[in-house]
Order: sequence, then C-alpha cells, then structure tokens
Amino acid sequence: MKHIAESTVRRLSLYLRFLEEYEAQGHTTISSGELALSGGTTSAQVRKDLSFFGSFGKRGLGYGVRDLIDAISEILGLHRTWSVVIIGAGKIGAALAQYRGFTSRGFNVVGVYDNDPARIGKRLAELTVRPESDLERDIQRLKPQIALLCVPGEAAQPLVDRVTKAGVRAILNFAPASIQVPAGVRLRAVNMATELEILAFGLSHPEERAS
Repeated sequence: MKHIAESTVRRLSLYLRFLEEYEAQGHTTISSGELALSGGTTSAQVRKDLSFFGSFGKRGLGYGVRDLIDAISEILGLHRTWSVVIIGAGKIGAALAQYRGFTSRGFNVVGVYDNDPARIGKRLAELTVRPESDLERDIQRLKPQIALLCVPGEAAQPLVDRVTKAGVRAILNFAPASIQVPAGVRLRAVNMATELEILAFGLSHPEERAS
C-alpha cells in the first residue's frame, strides 16, 4: 500500500461518522459531494481518499451507504476488537475508563492502573483500578495492543519503557511530556494546551483557515 497521509486517515474517520448518521436518517446512497461536507473538503478529495483503498461507488449513482461504512470500518481496523489499558486513574484516566463509546468502536478497555493507594481498588465502570506494579504481569495475561497514558509528565517515559518492553505496541499519550518509543511502536500525543492554542489562534485571526 502507498504511504497514506495522516490527514487522509482523519478524513476517513469523519466520513465514517457522517455515514453512520446518514444511515440512521434512512439514507441508502450518498454522493461524493454530500460526503465532502462532512470532512470540510471537496468531491475530488473524497474520491482521491477512497481511491487509495480500491474502487467504490458508481459514476452517477454515488456510494452505497452501508457498503461504504463497512469498507471504511475495515480500512480503519474497526472490524476487529482492540484491547486497551489505561495508565493513570486521575480525572482524565477515570473519564476515559468510563466512556461508553469505546466499545462501539471496537476498543475494549481491559485494565486501569495507578500508583496512588487512594485510587487503587476504586471501581470505574466495570473495572477496578489496579496497582501499577501489576502492569507487566497483566500485559502478559491480557495482551493489550494499546495503552492510554494519563499520568504526570515525569512519570511518562518510565511507564512507556515498561509497557512497550512488556509487549504493548501503540501508545496514546495524554501526559504533558515528550516521550520516545522503540521502533515498531506507534505513538500519538494529545496535547490539550496545544489544541486550545490553535483554537485561540483561530479566534484571533478569523480570516485564516487551517489546511
């Protein structure tokens, strides 16, 4: 497969959500123009995004909504279940542990961990917060592919080193720290301050449009 830009993957995710809403409204077909509205892009961009993965739809008839939902779900890896652990049971970690939307997308949270005795043993939805000392043993048993890191910045890198050595192959980092991962491990960072600064820039410069 060709290299797929992150912006393309982001648009596919937006298309999928729009398609699901469209189907819920009773629609069975959709045009590239209608789909473009969901991603803030053009019909040509929609067709280009989809062309990376095969041939979809028929000229003049558009796309079958259900067929495209199934195709994009498989492209995004949502046709299978991914096991997830959450490290850090503070406000962000606790909120993520109790978020019901993960399951519908195929993400199964199998463990929540913290090193604070006041949090260990606390119930979060169907899970009980476990001590961080159990991480390696539980990773061997539960085989999670993804870890959500919701800890203070200074604790982030040592925990990443531990979980990747134990077998986790993808990290979503909410910690306010720049971390390094071994080759073959996927890393995504969620920096809330940066996102707010981007919004502030947009409010301060309404004439500018982000690409």
